Amino acid sequence: MSIHEMISRHPDVAGNPNEALAAAARHAMFCALMCTSCADACVAEEMDMAQCIRSCLDCADVCTATARLAVRRTGQNVEVLRAMLALCADVCESCAAECERHAHGHCELSARMCRECAADCRAALPTVN
Repeated sequence: MSIHEMISRHPDVAGNPNEALAAAARHAMFCALMCTSCADACVAEEMDMAQCIRSCLDCADVCTATARLAVRRTGQNVEVLRAMLALCADVCESCAAECERHAHGHCELSARMCRECAADCRAALPTVN
């Protein structure tokens, strides 16, 4: 099962699930989990990872909220959804930059996911109107 399939079955979608928005929701959902996992791994590191932990946890929360808003298709709240997609992209880029400061494998994976999520959120922005 996929989020794309779930959205396409929504009564208000009428055959147009907005694939770009569905992809952004999917990536935001995965990004939230990756950032949470990275933050947890940062806790176990010997060095001070406080800023990376904070960045990852903030990113996870923003991604979770964005994913939840992106899958709602009843009614519209275009301004809020557009603001969340833009915020999510910015927060993901900031988190990626912080993670890239460290040579840890978990940070590398988190940064990569954050960049993918940011790209999908930016791609979805013009489709929300």
